[in-house]
Amino acid sequence: MKKSVFTMSVVLVLSVLSWGIWAVAEEQSMTPAGKHEMKHEAAQFDDKGALMMPTKYREWVFVGAPVTPNDMNDGKAAFPEFHDVYIDRMSFADYKKTGKFRDGTVLVKELVSVGAKKAASGNGYFPGDFSGIAVAVKESKRFAKEPGNWAYFSFATGKMTADALPTASCNKCHKDNAAEDWVFSQYYPVLKAAKKK
Repeated sequence: MKKSVFTMSVVLVLSVLSWGIWAVAEEQSMTPAGKHEMKHEAAQFDDKGALMMPTKYREWVFVGAPVTPNDMNDGKAAFPEFHDVYIDRMSFADYKKTGKFRDGTVLVKELVSVGAKKAASGNGYFPGDFSGIAVAVKESKRFAKEPGNWAYFSFATGKMTADALPTASCNKCHKDNAAEDWVFSQYYPVLKAAKKK
């Protein structure tokens, strides 16, 4: 009896130790690669100051997809498409800790047209084709003169760089209507759920 209890205790201790060693090894092997990947999610600019279109943003954190269809806006919606919005992973991790958008935050808004209105599940608004990409970047040094230090960019189809849009074209609407720090987080359920209470 004593021998079996001793054997079980040794097995338990060895199991805990091996799990701990595996967890540390996993952390050490995964973290640098993860950090390396996230580092490359920062906004990149060319030598003329134009923003280079983010790549692999669909691997970032998807935060929401509001839609303002024409037929609910007298045929004149300012943005008559789905907005699939992503935030870079490092900024999302920081947002969960602080409840704020850090300096360096990148938000990508992928524009998707409204396609069919009927599906097997019923009537509704269903995504169609991709129609463009918009990006918001928060950088206090580069955009020191921009309200909130946010700059906005629109990538035409086939273009890989974009200059910042004039302040008046985006910033006032964001300042007047966004829930926090020029970001429409009220429409992004993932950000609302992540925000530190």
